[in-house]
Amino acid sequence: MNDSPSAQTQPHIHTAPRTDISQNQGKFRIHFNFPGRAVPDHDDHGYGPLATVVESFMDPGTFIRMHQHRNEEIISWVPEDVMRHDDRQDNELVTDSDHLMVMSAGSGFWHSEKTLADDPPLRMLQIFVRPHSLDLEPGIQHEPIPCPVAGEWRHLFGPEGTDAPLSVRNDVDFYDCRLDAGTTTTLPSRPGWHTYLYVFDGAVDVGDEPVGFTESALLPDDGDVSVTATEDSTVVAFNINPNAPVTRQGTIGR
Repeated sequence: MNDSPSAQTQPHIHTAPRTDISQNQGKFRIHFNFPGRAVPDHDDHGYGPLATVVESFMDPGTFIRMHQHRNEEIISWVPEDVMRHDDRQDNELVTDSDHLMVMSAGSGFWHSEKTLADDPPLRMLQIFVRPHSLDLEPGIQHEPIPCPVAGEWRHLFGPEGTDAPLSVRNDVDFYDCRLDAGTTTTLPSRPGWHTYLYVFDGAVDVGDEPVGFTESALLPDDGDVSVTATEDSTVVAFNINPNAPVTRQGTIGR
């Protein structure tokens, strides 16, 4: 962390390198990003209600058979290409750059995922949020999202009752932003909440801290912080209530 006088005017910023926690299942590969591990001596791999942010890869012609999740909110963010979803509630859904999916597993939700042989290779994020209570009613949201505007944050999901197009059952807001090289924006914030940022593509400076491709930063404060793209970038950000009640019995996002 930069200890120069100028940096001391900024909120604390903890940065983390690309994760080395991964699974390789051939045509399906995942990298786990644990926001709590960005903070020294933090006793939880997650951070409040945000359990993990998973970078997922699916080759063309990949099929992940029907399986169950419990007690977690699973968000599929697909900035390019397509992810195809089937479930035991008779949904056949395609998530792409125009749609976001929130699968609220609750007491139990069965689904499968696939890409077709003529689909392009897929790289996406699957976000795991810890719900506030166990064994809630399962369900799914699949909604169109606004077109991105360069340099502006899109609010894509939030706690129930916010103006985001989709909701989760705990105190997490999710935003994405596309930044041209050399442009600056301000990180989303909420009073009393903390912020986690992940660089999906490109590289940025968060305040005075460089954060590169697939790296992340956690800010345990709520002040205004600049994000400047040092190359064309796509970044996502989470505002998190660190004091929210959480459950830790999810199938994956414990």
